[in-house]
Amino acid sequence: MESDSETHSGEDTTPDDWMDLAVDSPADSPAATQKPSEKEDFKLSLITWNVDGLDLEKRPERSIGLVKYLNLYNPDVVFLQELVPPYVQFLKEQLVNYLMIEGGRKGCFTGMLLKKLRVKLVESEIVAYPTTKMMRNLLVTQVIVNGQKLCLMTSHLESCKENTAERLNQLHVVKRRFKCAPDDVTVVFGGDTNLRDAEVPKVGLPATVCDVWERLGKQEHCRYTWDTTTNTNKKASFPVRFRFDRIYLRPAVRHGVPHLAPDHMALVGLEKLDCGRYTSDHWGIYCTFSAE
Repeated sequence: MESDSETHSGEDTTPDDWMDLAVDSPADSPAATQKPSEKEDFKLSLITWNVDGLDLEKRPERSIGLVKYLNLYNPDVVFLQELVPPYVQFLKEQLVNYLMIEGGRKGCFTGMLLKKLRVKLVESEIVAYPTTKMMRNLLVTQVIVNGQKLCLMTSHLESCKENTAERLNQLHVVKRRFKCAPDDVTVVFGGDTNLRDAEVPKVGLPATVCDVWERLGKQEHCRYTWDTTTNTNKKASFPVRFRFDRIYLRPAVRHGVPHLAPDHMALVGLEKLDCGRYTSDHWGIYCTFSAE
């Protein structure tokens, strides 16, 4: 399987409609005011979000909405899908306390934001999906958080019902990455999987890997991440609800290494912005983990 490593630098493309936009960081956020030294235990906070960067309607306003949510929740790690170069440039300018790792430079692609004070990047890699027709890939980073090794992965798996076979091929790639990770490494995957529930058993994830939403009790309030019954960005003519966006976790299993477990999940982006649209046609997922 082909893979290659790339640096996290990208194209500096900023259209005129982004030039004068700025977002204030909410200093009164509890997460923002908490010093890293106060977090003695092994903890991790994460957001994964398909930001629908290809949708041009109110995109600058929606990008501001994203930044405000990230400032509010102050996650250690952010997985992003459907980024485009001008969106990436805007995030780099606004979120200077994060390191941006890009999964591509053309079209739409994935990315990761790593909080500089909490997450130390060791290396990053872009793993190709050899048979994708949509320029999809797997973005992988090796990082250190509180002295613990983590492998972070994000992807936007092949879209549309008719592309089930290719989507499952891509899930097999993710599965192999889970299986081959060293036993002292915690592995977290998050992204827009486009998976239907019936598709996952056809691949069969390792027993050591959990679907975080399922592990937390299959809470109905954070089940559907693409929901045209409430999200009007796509102006769908019929109601559709899917759990496309997912987070999978494989804790480190070596004796003496902290065992990370999920303890909270919530959907974000549920509020309509002043521009009359939501931040994305997808809801984001906010999740926290702590050592058992």
